[in-house]
Amino acid sequence: MPRLILASRSVHRLQLLREAGYDVWAVPAEIDEPDLAVVGDLHAGLLHLAHLKARAVADHGHVGLILAADTVGCVNGRVFGKPRDAAQALSMLQAISGTTHQVLTGWCLLRTRDSLSLGGVERTTISMRPWTVAELADYLASGEWVGKSGAYGLKLPVDPFVTEIVGSASNVVGVPLERLQTVLAEFSTLHQ
Repeated sequence: MPRLILASRSVHRLQLLREAGYDVWAVPAEIDEPDLAVVGDLHAGLLHLAHLKARAVADHGHVGLILAADTVGCVNGRVFGKPRDAAQALSMLQAISGTTHQVLTGWCLLRTRDSLSLGGVERTTISMRPWTVAELADYLASGEWVGKSGAYGLKLPVDPFVTEIVGSASNVVGVPLERLQTVLAEFSTLHQ
């Protein structure tokens, strides 16, 4: 497997990739991220942001295969990024409780030696059972919501709140592993 540079500070993405057997290290992309809730075309915004992150890491002199991603939740047309505080996290959790909603990850894989990049947006549908008031309070107190899109981090392999996942479960964590494997195979055949 090729070595990857993860353009992210997400410990969950890094852990997921390492558990999947990838040789990876993280280099956070230091960019100002736009508010994806107001970008207009969400797919284009996610793809653009992933490309910006990959390019920022390359522009700082890192060489190799750079993987960047950005994940949001969508509930009834509302886009949820990372909550800024516990009050916003509670609002997000109440909005996803008992719903079927979407998680979208825009991703970009950039090969620095020839600037070849491939990217896309992966969608996963999640059905979640309703949360009790006590469960919401416990989850907020745990701090698990910090840094997570939609204020929620999926627990693999079994999540106590999720009743059904359609699509890539790893996409919800922030890296669609199945797509990454396919794209890496494409890279090996392009511009050798």
